[in-house]
Amino acid sequence: MKTKTLFLKISLFLIGLPILALCIFFLPLIAKGAASEYPKLVYLPVIINAYLSALPFYFALYQAYRLLSYIDKNTAFSKVSVSSLKYIKYCGAAISILYGISMFSFYIIAEREDAPGIILIGLALTFAPLIISVFAAVLQKLLENAIDMKEENDLTV
Repeated sequence: MKTKTLFLKISLFLIGLPILALCIFFLPLIAKGAASEYPKLVYLPVIINAYLSALPFYFALYQAYRLLSYIDKNTAFSKVSVSSLKYIKYCGAAISILYGISMFSFYIIAEREDAPGIILIGLALTFAPLIISVFAAVLQKLLENAIDMKEENDLTV
């Protein structure tokens, strides 16, 4: 089991690297190019949301790492695991809300560039974290039910 969780921990690290590179190297370049094309009210919310969404993204990655550590320690069926899933749920919802707020910017950019695919990118950035949030909520509820059943069985014996 430890090799599988080690693989998942390495995967979490590899997922975080491109987002870090995007925030450090590419978003400033995109902002510089967008500054010459669009007024600040159009591109600035997208850039700000990209940076703001990195915070809950990395917090969710940290919580997923903690969850994998609990699995390694055979304490997956505990309240701390439930709290990690709860934080992942909140982070996904926060990212979805941030990008949902900036959808008007995606719309304006798509209208100006005559590229409706930009709206689809904005929708994907909005709904993908929402799906992860709902999935974490379902897992949280299942884990809470499993913990309750385990405690009930421990009291029965």
